[in-house]
Amino acid sequence: MSSLRVLRLIALLEGISLVLLVFVAVPLKRVADRPELVQIIGPIHGILFLLFVVKTLSFAVERNWKFKEITWKVLLACIIPFGPFYVDYQILRKIDQ
Repeated sequence: MSSLRVLRLIALLEGISLVLLVFVAVPLKRVADRPELVQIIGPIHGILFLLFVVKTLSFAVERNWKFKEITWKVLLACIIPFGPFYVDYQILRKIDQ
């Protein structure tokens, strides 16, 4: 599997985990007093977040990305719900072609 495909896979998983955390687990914790899902998804999201950051920086060095043009956009995406999906569609998918 190419390093770009790995980055795209990690972006997809990180994006899904962030959406689940923000829109499912946290509301359940606050409204229904059910913290179990946050306790499960939170650490998984944390690991995926770190993997995404490390893989993005590694890929940026490998491909000689200019930080001001591409890298910061990809890194910013991992803290915005649905951001990784947008970056995958707008940036990463086009690199893969």
